[in-house]
Amino acid sequence: MKEETKPLRKKIEATAQMNRIMAEYFFDLNEASASPDRKVAWCTSVGPAELLRAMGFAVHFPENHAAMLGATRLATDLIPEANAIGYSPDICSYLTSDVGAFRKRFTPLSKAYPGIAALPKPDVLVYNTNQCRDVQDWFAWYSRELGVPCIGITSPKNLNEVTEAHIDDVTRQLEGLVPVLAEISGAPLDMERLSEVVALSRKCTDLWKEVLETATAVPAPLTFFDGTIHMGPAVVLRGTRQAVEYYEVLLAELKQRSAARDGAVAGEEFRIYWDGMPVWGRLRQHSELFSGLRANVVASTYCSSWIFPSFDAAEPFRSMAKAYLELFIVRSDAYKERYITEMMGKFRIDGIVYHDAKTCPYNSNSRYGMPQRLEARTGRPHLVISGDLNDMRCVSDEQTRTNVEAFIEQLEEGK
Repeated sequence: MKEETKPLRKKIEATAQMNRIMAEYFFDLNEASASPDRKVAWCTSVGPAELLRAMGFAVHFPENHAAMLGATRLATDLIPEANAIGYSPDICSYLTSDVGAFRKRFTPLSKAYPGIAALPKPDVLVYNTNQCRDVQDWFAWYSRELGVPCIGITSPKNLNEVTEAHIDDVTRQLEGLVPVLAEISGAPLDMERLSEVVALSRKCTDLWKEVLETATAVPAPLTFFDGTIHMGPAVVLRGTRQAVEYYEVLLAELKQRSAARDGAVAGEEFRIYWDGMPVWGRLRQHSELFSGLRANVVASTYCSSWIFPSFDAAEPFRSMAKAYLELFIVRSDAYKERYITEMMGKFRIDGIVYHDAKTCPYNSNSRYGMPQRLEARTGRPHLVISGDLNDMRCVSDEQTRTNVEAFIEQLEEGK
């Protein structure tokens, strides 16, 4: 295998604008929490954020906060706080690190954004179980702790096809949230405003898809690790003009880099697909590991989870229901295998890395034979790495490095 080189981290100039709008988002949340005239909703990341924004709520996403705890490598010290009150070390480390941080009265927002002392206090907690049941239990704990209402949507799972019956079910549940939210917000739902927010979410998602698909170019102008950072506005600002304007700027920069054949990884030789969650506490380390081996992780199921092509301003409730049901994590293994096979062709993938996250079985697709089936179907080799999204006690850096180096050597021999 070629000798590992010191990686060069390609700077994305649009990052400064992203940092600015993310700061504005968090400061606005802080102001909303302090204002008697505004209401705050906590929402799961693929919950009904469009509905909440249309009804005037400032929206906080605990999963985003938990990812920040992971990325700042603070989560491992906080998880035992949740374990001490009965939460198993085996359940979602987003949940346990976020609950642990709350119990310790800690947030990384205070250091990143001086003037923010704590998370915004919610007036309502709104979940969607399309990702997993853990989010419902997570929000239920906050409901008991803070004495605020907890409402949400229970989604079907393991869908091969999203049927009209599935959409009818979730549409009715979405519509059923409106009376409760109207009572809390003090104002009825304005359908024109909801259509406007859904239209902005559709524009955001279309642009985000274009951003990710710039990586179909050879060499690719961005990596999966870039995507985990730049997806921030698509997660917390979906349904706003700020998100749309940001992705227009980012897309223009990446298209320019692609036209100039300015790859994110110097001397790109291998193109990798990443399935599963990021290891938040090792983003930089993993980015440098792959790029040092001239391998670019160009695509992932994770970053693509914020692409919602079904949003339709003409049918806001029904299209939201369909969009939330089409999420990759909701789908059957048969669908997932078809999807990944298509992505491998589109992005010209040489091999797949599956992250088997200890505390996230719903986002770990390596446990029931999928890697072997896909390798037989596509002829592309795979590697399973063990780890976790937030709990770094589950991560072996040396084992990961050794396995990745051996995998890239295998790809090199197959060239």
